[in-house]
Amino acid sequence: MLAEMRIQGLGVIEEALLELHPGFTVVTGETGAGKTMVVTGLHLLSGGRSEASKVRTGSTKASVEGRFAGIESEQARELITGAGADIDEDGSVIALRSVGSDGRSRAHLGGRSVPVGVLSDLSEQLLAVHGQNDQLRLMRPAEQRAVIDRFAGESVAEPLAEYRRVREEWIAVVAELAERSNRSRELAQQADLLRHGLTEIEAVDPAAGEDGALTEEIKRLTAVDELRAAAGSAQAAVAGAGDGDPDVPNALSLLADAQRRLGAAEDSVLRALEPRLAEAAVLLSEVGAELGTYLESLDADPERLEQVLARQAELKRLTRKYAADVDGVLAWAEDARRRLSTMDVSEEALAELAARRDELAEQLAGHATRLSSERASAAAELATAITAELSGLAMGQAEIEVTVRNRAAEANDPHALRVGEETLHAGADGVDEVELLLRAHSGAPPLPVHKAASGGELSRVMLAIEVVLAHADTVPTLVFDEVDAGVGGRAAVEIGRRLAKLARSHQVLVVTHLPQVAAFADQHLVVDKGTSGGVTRSGVTVLQESERVLELARMLAGMDSTETGRAHAEELLAAAAADKASAAEKRPGQGRGAKKKGGKAKNGT
Repeated sequence: MLAEMRIQGLGVIEEALLELHPGFTVVTGETGAGKTMVVTGLHLLSGGRSEASKVRTGSTKASVEGRFAGIESEQARELITGAGADIDEDGSVIALRSVGSDGRSRAHLGGRSVPVGVLSDLSEQLLAVHGQNDQLRLMRPAEQRAVIDRFAGESVAEPLAEYRRVREEWIAVVAELAERSNRSRELAQQADLLRHGLTEIEAVDPAAGEDGALTEEIKRLTAVDELRAAAGSAQAAVAGAGDGDPDVPNALSLLADAQRRLGAAEDSVLRALEPRLAEAAVLLSEVGAELGTYLESLDADPERLEQVLARQAELKRLTRKYAADVDGVLAWAEDARRRLSTMDVSEEALAELAARRDELAEQLAGHATRLSSERASAAAELATAITAELSGLAMGQAEIEVTVRNRAAEANDPHALRVGEETLHAGADGVDEVELLLRAHSGAPPLPVHKAASGGELSRVMLAIEVVLAHADTVPTLVFDEVDAGVGGRAAVEIGRRLAKLARSHQVLVVTHLPQVAAFADQHLVVDKGTSGGVTRSGVTVLQESERVLELARMLAGMDSTETGRAHAEELLAAAAADKASAAEKRPGQGRGAKKKGGKAKNGT
């Protein structure tokens, strides 16, 4: 959850510290006091677009710092550690976003500088901000399909994962078949060149590291006399050999004399050195023997030299054409064999690819059919659940319909898939188009939700969806900016009740102007504005219970200074507290399988 947030130099807020409740927190304040800056700050902290105009006049920068505590999401933890940041022992991390007066933006996570995109990715796991214009997302078909998928959970997630796995292979096979068919002549020419190179290399049959070994042997064969002289002199110095003067001492004879002298000495220290001289004598004997063996093998062999030079010439012909050395030539040959395996343009190879394409298409059609069926089933329950929520939000006559239709493939669609008797577009999320329709009242035609609902009704539809999807939403913190816009009275009470219901499973932060909503909060923050030296400043204060009464009375048409206003505010708080206590005892389940009235699903499959 978002444990606390500090805002500095943002809009009219000079500096404010918000310590947030794990349940339902509400933010209120006079119009223009800057309460929407709280949501603006959260947008910035979520990697949203930065604007220099948001920087407070007279400040060089605006900054928003948030501490996320109790992070359990594995994806979120991987993002944090992947960015080089550390998670504290209590599972918390601090995120910081700053915007300069020149418009430049910087982001930090866990004390480390990170790209702004990292905050954006992290917020998708931890924070969902619903601003006043976020209901526009309901206009996008992909978002409406995502609503069904979130609601359905594993019943859709499993076939969708299988569908995507098969689709990926199907697309790869279709692309490979098209490439081989369209480029058959070009690929055949390339294959001929590769085969020619492989034939040439295989005829020479080079061995790894052979060129280096040949170079060493050539050096030895062309310098036999010099090498023999060096080895003979060394052997004579070590052990005496050949025609050397027998009166000239060698290393072994000198060592033997030293051993005799030390062994005959009447001193334990000197005698102790004698075994070490014996070890040295053994080593010198081995060196002398190896030098003798080397001299015996060191014969001038013009025929062998000619053979080695010829072999070296063969290898050089390969290294001039294919790589810098023999190891590189062998690597080229291996790569050529791999490439040839994918360049077979024979009729047999193309027929095999076509058969694999058709096999995958059949599998994909099966997964698509199952996916459509699961979505249609979930759509019926989703429509029922949303309709039931709307009836409690002063939209008792409204009815939601969720349609699941197949999307027909257009001409020349590269992802056209035959499913049954239809040719459909096999997109990344299936072959379905999903649309949320709203019947505003009985007798009214079902229309796309953004066309049938007013601004306030759209807000309530979005809130109803969030309540219904709460069981499937893995984002722990939900933020609503004036989700109650355009409503009042009983509908406002129901919105407060639904937000309190959401707060049982999520941390909820709401910016509101309605006292009926604010009364349901577990924590009440107020943004107040003041003027000092001609400069307007706003701050954020946590209200105690008595102060909440005054704030709610003010929100009730500015009645904070009257007994009637305070009494009405106390009544609101008492009613909300009783409602929450009753709901806590019942704790009704929510999600797929809930039996509620009013709602339809239509399946175009």
